[in-house]
Amino acid sequence: MHDFLLAFIGGALLGLAVVGYLYVHGRIAGISGLIAQVMNPQTLFKTPALWFLLGLFVIPFFYGLVTTPNIELNASPWMMILAGLLVGFGTRLGSGCTSGHGICGISRLSKRSIVATLTFMFAGFITVYVIRHVLGGLS
Repeated sequence: MHDFLLAFIGGALLGLAVVGYLYVHGRIAGISGLIAQVMNPQTLFKTPALWFLLGLFVIPFFYGLVTTPNIELNASPWMMILAGLLVGFGTRLGSGCTSGHGICGISRLSKRSIVATLTFMFAGFITVYVIRHVLGGLS
């Protein structure tokens, strides 16, 4: 199957999941918000967020059983940890994560989410350019 077709199917499934979660539960499916719900001991087993997040972790393993994923990581574990910490910091700074702003917010025509998405996409473009072309590709 062509990569673009897999990307299209994945995007459609993601869109369906986000819209379905909003209409069924009345909540936005931004990952940082879902994680905050799960981290609250009072709502841990009372929230559908737990099952939504579990699906994000379990489904790729099932996918790996029926296909051979072509995943290549060229970064050191330290760079991966640093990247994760920076993403977490940005999530708190931007009052939401890329999925919350980029998928859920833009689809609701939220001006704040549009600005946030443009900001983190631009920052990502600049970061990749600097690392690959100015610093010579750190890993």
